[in-house]
Amino acid sequence: MAQISASMVKALREQTGAGMMDCKAALTENSGDMEAAVDWLKAKGSVKAAKKASRVAAEGLVGISAEGAAGAVVEVNSETDFVARNEQFQDMVRNIASAAVAAQGSLDGLVAAAYPGSEKSIGDYVTEMVGTIGENMTVRRTAALSVSDGVVASYLHNQVSPGVGKIGVLVAIESTGNQDALTAFGKQVAMHVAATNPLALTQHDMDPSVVDREKAIFAEQAREEGKPENLIEKIVEGKLRKFYQESVLLAQAFVHDPEGKTSVEQAAKAAESDAGAPVKIAGYVRMQLGEGIEKAEEDFAAEVAKAASGG
Repeated sequence: MAQISASMVKALREQTGAGMMDCKAALTENSGDMEAAVDWLKAKGSVKAAKKASRVAAEGLVGISAEGAAGAVVEVNSETDFVARNEQFQDMVRNIASAAVAAQGSLDGLVAAAYPGSEKSIGDYVTEMVGTIGENMTVRRTAALSVSDGVVASYLHNQVSPGVGKIGVLVAIESTGNQDALTAFGKQVAMHVAATNPLALTQHDMDPSVVDREKAIFAEQAREEGKPENLIEKIVEGKLRKFYQESVLLAQAFVHDPEGKTSVEQAAKAAESDAGAPVKIAGYVRMQLGEGIEKAEEDFAAEVAKAASGG
C-alpha cells in the first residue's frame, strides 16, 4: 500500500476543497494517485468546486499583439511580481509580443527572432535583461492565430499597462463583413473566453480522453446514488450534454446576454446583421499567467530551523 503523506492530503484538499478525511480516504483508495483521487472525490460528491483555476506558480506578464487578420500572445515569466511591475520589463514583453506575430506560434522561432530595434535575438536580449535586472526570466510560450478574411480580435484581463496583463485572449473571426463590426464582436467573444475558459471550440474539438474521464465520473456518481444499471447510460448522456454546454465555446451561454438565453454560436449569427456578411468563430487562444506551473510553498519556520542547525 502506498504511503499517504500529510503533504499529499494537503495538496488534494487545496485542489478540491474536500474535507481532510475525505482526501485521505481518496488517496488511500487510489494508491496515492492524485488524478484518480480527484475523480474518486467527484464521484462521491465530496468536491466543493469541480473546476479550479490553475495555480499561478510564476510571476511575469502575458503580452498580446493583434492587428487586422493576425495576432499573437506570449507569456514571459519572472521570479517576482516586483519585476513584472517594472516598466523596462513591461516594454520587453510588449516588444516580444509584437515579434511573436511573425513567429506564428513557434517558440523556438520567436526566441531566435531579432528583438525589435536591436541586433540581438530575443533570447540574447532576455539573457542580457537577466543581468541588468538581476532576476531570472524566460519566454515560456507563445501562440498565434490568423485568418484569410476577417479579423483576429484580442482582450487582456487584469491589464497592467497597454498590451500586457495577466490573461490574454485571441479570437479569430472569419468573415468578409465590416471590419469594425467584426472587431467589436470579436472583442466581446474574447472577453467571454477570458471569463469562462472553455475547453474546446466545438464538441468535436474536445479531447476524447477528457470526455471519457467525465463519462466515467458521471457513471460512478449515478451508481453511488443507487441508480439501476439499465438507466445509467441515459443519465450519463444527459450529464454529458450539460458538460458540453458548459465547456464548449459555441455552446456556452454568451456572457454578454443578461438573460443567459443566447449561446455564443447564436450570438455569432446575430452579429451578421451588423457585419453585413456571414460570421464564423474560427478559433481562440486563452493564455493565463503561470498556468500549469506548480509553485513550491516556502515553510519559513523550517527554513529558519535549517539555517540554525547549519543545514
